[in-house]
Amino acid sequence: MTKKAITTSLVTPTYNWPEALELLLLSVKKQSLLPNEVIIADDGSGEATTQLINKIKKDFPVPLHHIWHADIKNRKPAIMNKAIASSTSDYIIEIDGDIIMHRDFIKDHVSMIKKGQFLYGSRVNITETYLKTLFTKKQVSFNFFSKGIKNRGRTIRIPLLAYLYQPEDKRSSKLRGCNMSFWKEDFIAVNGFNESLTGWGIDDSEMIQRLINIGIKGKRLKYKGLVYHIYHKEQDKSHIEVNKIIERETTEQGIIFIEKGIDQYL
Repeated sequence: MTKKAITTSLVTPTYNWPEALELLLLSVKKQSLLPNEVIIADDGSGEATTQLINKIKKDFPVPLHHIWHADIKNRKPAIMNKAIASSTSDYIIEIDGDIIMHRDFIKDHVSMIKKGQFLYGSRVNITETYLKTLFTKKQVSFNFFSKGIKNRGRTIRIPLLAYLYQPEDKRSSKLRGCNMSFWKEDFIAVNGFNESLTGWGIDDSEMIQRLINIGIKGKRLKYKGLVYHIYHKEQDKSHIEVNKIIERETTEQGIIFIEKGIDQYL
C-alpha cells in the first residue's frame, strides 16, 4: 500500500461546546490536505451541537458524520469506539473537540504514516483571557507572534527536523490524546478504548499502552502536526486514580485485549 492510497478519518470527541467545535471544523476546511472523512463522536450533546453540524455540513469539503449517544455521565471511550467502528478509512487521526489545527496538520500526520507505528504530537495553549476575542473573530490561524497563546516554541514548524525523532517502544509522558494517530487495524487488534474506565482521563494512554504491548512503536511529532488547544476549566478527576490502576495493570501485565471495547460495534 502506498501512502497515496492510504485513507484517513479525522475523529474528534465533543460534549456541549459547539463554539469550540465550530472553530475545529473551520480549521478542517482550511487544511492543505483534507482527510477522507470527519467523524464527530458526540458524548450526548444537546440540540445546539446538532444544529451546528447540520449547518456546517452544507458546504463541508468531505463527508461529515455525527455519531451520538445519550448523555449518561462521561462515556468518551464508548462514543469513540462507536465512531471509529463507523469509519471507512485505513488510518485514524484523533484530536479533541477543543482543538484548532494548523493548516498542514493532516498533511503532517499523513507524511509520517508507517506500518507498525503510531504518532503523537503536542499542543499550543490558547489562554483563558483570549477566549472572547477568539470566538468573536472565529480565529483559526495562529503563528509564533499571535496574541493569546502560551508555549510559543510549539508553534514552530520545521518539517525536516521532525525526522530526527526515532520510534520508541515505551509510552511517552508527552502523549496527549488531543493529537495522535494510528492504524485502524491496530486499534481493532487491541479492542479499542477500554469502556471499563470511569470518568475523565487515561483512556488514550491506556489504549496506547496496549498498542505498545503488541509491538507498535510510538513516534513523536515535533516541529510538525501543530494544534492549538482552547482553554477550558479542568475536568472532574475524581475517578482518575481508579483509571490509573487499570493503566498500571495494562503496563505491568502486558495486557493487549480488553473485555469492553470496539468489538461490540463492528
